[in-house]
Amino acid sequence: MDLSVVIPVYNEEESVHELTIWIERVCAEEKLSFEIIYIDDGSSDSSWAKIVSLGAEKQFVKGFRFRRNYGKAAALYTGFREAAGEVVITMDSDLQDSPDEIPELVRMVRDEGFDIVSGWKRKRYDPFVKRTTSKFYNATARWASGIKLHDFNCGLKAYRIEVVKGIEVFGEMHRYIPMLAKEAGFNNIGEKVVEHRSRKYGVTKYGFDRFMKGYLDLLTIGFITRFGKSPMHLFGSLGTMMFMIGVVMAGYLGIRKLFFIQHHMRAPLVTDSPYFFIALTVMIIGSILFLTGFLGELINRNSSERNKYLIKEKVN
Repeated sequence: MDLSVVIPVYNEEESVHELTIWIERVCAEEKLSFEIIYIDDGSSDSSWAKIVSLGAEKQFVKGFRFRRNYGKAAALYTGFREAAGEVVITMDSDLQDSPDEIPELVRMVRDEGFDIVSGWKRKRYDPFVKRTTSKFYNATARWASGIKLHDFNCGLKAYRIEVVKGIEVFGEMHRYIPMLAKEAGFNNIGEKVVEHRSRKYGVTKYGFDRFMKGYLDLLTIGFITRFGKSPMHLFGSLGTMMFMIGVVMAGYLGIRKLFFIQHHMRAPLVTDSPYFFIALTVMIIGSILFLTGFLGELINRNSSERNKYLIKEKVN
């Protein structure tokens, strides 16, 4: 099969049928064998009924329904697990992503050898606040990851099948799939300017809380990709450094007291100095950080993922 199109759906009953017909027309014109995988993320409208009807009418439509709303990452994970096409394309179900982009995305993966091609909505029809926060997200993500993409969170992306089978999307990490892919060794990541259409039906599902969640997710994915296999490298280093700073501060106070005693001067109590309590606090924090890294290593040792490595090619 040439193509799998993975589409999360959440209360988009008006657009599902129109989107399906559009994708079918584009793929027929390009003579692509394809499947459409809809994941109903706990919709409360008739989205699932529409998907069931389409599945009965068209063999290339598959559908999966969650018992409740788990989020976009869970929907993508399910779609990736079920996908069978040589190229996997993800898009939103609200018709703001254009299926007319599919042929070029497929070509870039097949012919130009990209592992991932991410859409870039250069001209957007989102509200000002959403556009502004998105710029902050993307600038921070570029700095943290070294991946030069303008729009990490664009729902329209194309993947080589090996990519979606080799990574695990969880939590709300769908925003940073290119970072997960890069950590797994898929480094050929490209970008394509895509059309962003104004919303035709329904309302946006994103609120202001997305701003804070985005940065917390970025911190999480940054930690996982850099120190997930060796937490002691981070916590052990910070803990040791802070403990040694505390030792130096406490040592200074001790030497200072001995100096006063040696010169027969009235020596102030060590506990009278605020530096004593600062030194004690720093040493305690350092010890906690070191123990955190040690416990992280013990947990990682028993993890089923500790020896998960992706093999690109083999001989014999």
